[in-house]
Amino acid sequence: MSRLPGAGGRCVVRRFSFVDAFLWAFRAAVIAVVLVGSVATLIAGRYTGRQWTDFIEFGLAQGGIYAMIALGYTMVYGVLNMINFAHGEVFMSGAYTAYFVAAPLAAAGFLNRYLLPSLLLLLLVSMATSTGVALLVERIAYRPLRRAPRLIPLITAIGASFFLQYTFRGFYGSGVQAYPDIDVLRGEWQVGGLHILRTQAIVLGAAAVMMLVLYAIVMRTKTGKAMRAVAEDRDAATLMGIDVDRIIVFTFALGGAMAGAAGILYALVFKQVQFFMGFVPGIKAFTAAVLGGIGNIPGAMLGGLFLGVVESVGPALFLDGLGIPAPYQLRDVIAFTMLLIMLIFRPQGFLGERLAAKRA
Repeated sequence: MSRLPGAGGRCVVRRFSFVDAFLWAFRAAVIAVVLVGSVATLIAGRYTGRQWTDFIEFGLAQGGIYAMIALGYTMVYGVLNMINFAHGEVFMSGAYTAYFVAAPLAAAGFLNRYLLPSLLLLLLVSMATSTGVALLVERIAYRPLRRAPRLIPLITAIGASFFLQYTFRGFYGSGVQAYPDIDVLRGEWQVGGLHILRTQAIVLGAAAVMMLVLYAIVMRTKTGKAMRAVAEDRDAATLMGIDVDRIIVFTFALGGAMAGAAGILYALVFKQVQFFMGFVPGIKAFTAAVLGGIGNIPGAMLGGLFLGVVESVGPALFLDGLGIPAPYQLRDVIAFTMLLIMLIFRPQGFLGERLAAKRA
């Protein structure tokens, strides 16, 4: 048992239960695996400095995509206190629809001859599609349930996710579509002593610019101030003359636009789209939002980048030295183990605020 300070200087005795012992043992086991595996991998010298740099570069690019999707989760949670589990399908809808613009452009040779206008067109199509889907989901699925108990919108979000998956399967088919290659983006650039793939550099730079623009909108504009007011207290914001419905719609539109942009960046890196492509990135982005502190915009950015790097570096660093075959196939295990540890020991995330417990 342990002694905790109580009111008036008294000490409250708290029993150290079996569950507490199990959780601490779990934490110790994870730390031991990370330390032993990392030391064994580094001592073995199986990877060169160039390979570690490649892992980090890919992780940052992947993390930028996670962060952009996570922003939609964290903004909706901040305003409505609900998890929009259909957001992964919002991300999918834009990237998948833009493919049917990219393929004809590539067949006509326009995509390679006029790269910048083509990419801007694809970005516009993807963002417009994702924004439209996000607004439809908000209007049809969520708005009628705004005052309902929290469990009901959560179940509705899961249902909306499956509905969107199979709707787009009906529209576009169940096959995997390959995004066309862009000649200019093949190869790598050398920056100082670093070699970085052109697609990864473009993705990381674009993600950074878009996240900064979003942060400026939320923190520096009148609408952003209204969003923060609604997130703080919806009823008080209404009394101050803020149109709460308009702000919620704007929040969904902004999150949808970011997801659509992330869809194009995802297609540049991974080259394939299908109707089910939003599920895993959506769950990873939710993990990133929780890691950073759900409802916290800088936290979602930090959580996405952190998750991307750990997911890229972790299998080689933590598991390869332990003799585990094909460690990269266990990257999802690393990501969700991080989520589990965060939920157990720091549920408010890296940048989230710890709320004081209510007194009876």
